[in-house]
Amino acid sequence: MTLVVLNRRTLLAASGAVLAAGVSSLVSPAQAQGLQPTRSMPGGANNYTKGAPIVKRIGKGGFWMTGTVRRAGDGAPLAGQRIHIWAHTVEGQEHEPQSHGATLTDKNGVFRLEMPQIIPIFGQPHGHLAYDSGEFQTVFLRPVMRSAKNTSLEAHFVLQPA
Repeated sequence: MTLVVLNRRTLLAASGAVLAAGVSSLVSPAQAQGLQPTRSMPGGANNYTKGAPIVKRIGKGGFWMTGTVRRAGDGAPLAGQRIHIWAHTVEGQEHEPQSHGATLTDKNGVFRLEMPQIIPIFGQPHGHLAYDSGEFQTVFLRPVMRSAKNTSLEAHFVLQPA
């Protein structure tokens, strides 16, 4: 008969072996799945109108909307992707054409568009962004600012092929 001695040393060694086996099985599937696509946010499509023009700036500027666009799975940056941006600002409301514009991502998948200061509507200062060009699935985002005094807002897209 084999006698198993349970003391602190054997308990710690056994626990470490179980933990190592468990952690390695958790890490491997996450790496195999890759970068998951961004889901549209509730309220993201509010006051959306398809076809906003590509512009250098919306209105007089003073506020920066920035972010990145990457491909689901491998996370590769996506150049030349059109991002539609609109918001309730000091110069216009979300539904007004002058509050809408679009920009393209650069070679690193980064976009940046200057626009008027975003102000709260329904108590929340927020922006709206959309990827809606067709090569990938449409995604609407509605990020909320921490403070109406912020002068920039960031949003990131991970797109799934259509």
